[in-house]
Amino acid sequence: METMGWLQGALGGVLIGLSTTLLMGLLGRIAGISGILSGLIFERGGDRPWRLAFLLGLVSGPGLLMLSGVDWGNVAGDSGATIGAPASGLTTMLVAGLLVGLGTGLGSGCTSGHGVCGLARLSPRSMAATLVFVLVAMLTVFVARHLLRGSA
Repeated sequence: METMGWLQGALGGVLIGLSTTLLMGLLGRIAGISGILSGLIFERGGDRPWRLAFLLGLVSGPGLLMLSGVDWGNVAGDSGATIGAPASGLTTMLVAGLLVGLGTGLGSGCTSGHGVCGLARLSPRSMAATLVFVLVAMLTVFVARHLLRGSA
């Protein structure tokens, strides 16, 4: 196994853990991305600045790393892969995004809220939601690769 690959994964895990711990410790909020986004769009109140800052940091982070000039390796895993170019086409990506949004609404949260924060708090609801997320993801990959002959 390549050293840089597991090191990047470990560093990413530490940063996710640190950011969720700081958000909970400093603001008493769970780092559920879908909840943060929906709160920014639909809710009124004084908590919009932290939501906006969190989301801007999340979106701008990769760009800032690229601007740093450090060679972080090819995170796509394949030397010929292009990050940002969907392998199965833009339409498939749009449909997938809509389905993720629907699932987020049905599950009352996403993998960051349930899978990272909820599991850390030993929440039974989050354990059930995360199990459903993982099972549906496995089913989706199976259907896409074996039944639709795609590249999920």
